[in-house]
Amino acid sequence: ADKEALIQKILFRIDSVKKAKNNKYILMNAPNDKLDEIIQLLPGMKSPTVLPLAKKGWSSVHSVINENDFWDMIEQLKKAGAEGILVVPIE
Repeated sequence: ADKEALIQKILFRIDSVKKAKNNKYILMNAPNDKLDEIIQLLPGMKSPTVLPLAKKGWSSVHSVINENDFWDMIEQLKKAGAEGILVVPIE
């Protein structure tokens, strides 16, 4: 049982690293009146994170996107009103 638990732990870690290599963490500023449209574009892991900004009427939206969809997604997000888009690798 101990060996099986160790094997499962190692397999989980390998799988996590493989998945992370194909994904990017994306952050952007979005006007609150465009949030619904922007959120619909983002796949997220469960749901995008939305945090209010100090500037009234704006939020910061965080999500994870597949690297293969990156450029198309960026263009769609910009058209929907997203600004200040930052992309960070995931480990």
